[in-house]
Amino acid sequence: MAMTQDDMKRAVAQAAITYVPNDCIVGVGTGSTANFFIDELAKIKGKIRGAVASSEASAKRLQGHGIEVLSLNDADDLPVYVDGADEITKHMHMVKGGGGALTREKIVAAASKKFICVCDESKLVDVLGKFPLPIEVIPMARSYIAREVVKLGGQPKLREGFITDNGNIILDVHNLQIMNPVELETLLNHLPGVVTNGLFARRGADVLLLGTPNGVKTLTA
Repeated sequence: MAMTQDDMKRAVAQAAITYVPNDCIVGVGTGSTANFFIDELAKIKGKIRGAVASSEASAKRLQGHGIEVLSLNDADDLPVYVDGADEITKHMHMVKGGGGALTREKIVAAASKKFICVCDESKLVDVLGKFPLPIEVIPMARSYIAREVVKLGGQPKLREGFITDNGNIILDVHNLQIMNPVELETLLNHLPGVVTNGLFARRGADVLLLGTPNGVKTLTA
């Protein structure tokens, strides 16, 4: 029987568990693949001290499994952060934020020693940009940021009816071919009013667990 996308996501979630040290606090991402990881984490919850969640949704799912959720400020040390990606290259640069949790994801990733990215093979690309790049923006800066993004060749679109966990809005930028992700990430983050953008290039993944019909492939930076 052919593996479905969910089967592949489940397989990479199971593979990610092997990267979780005993008696640690785990950084947990947001989204469908991260949800599979949370469900796997529940099976070993006796071996971990708790988790730091990158969104309210993930925190609720963790708590539903009886896993203690800590604030990042109360977690001294995160050995590992596990999260999916909307797009990733073999250089371990990613676009994230399809679910809107990019800022908290970026903070938890930055605070973690190791970033394990879990996704199915459809997410591996040669060049980032086919998936619209999310930018979390303070509402009053929306038009200004949109104009600046147009100058860079992108087509910004407000994510209708969506407010982030931080109370901000998201502009999804279409039509970008991102040849220099580190450079673009830095440039966008320097625009006043940008909270952060969905490029995870300065802090990319350390390990990519890629779900394929023939099992899980492991790529490293």
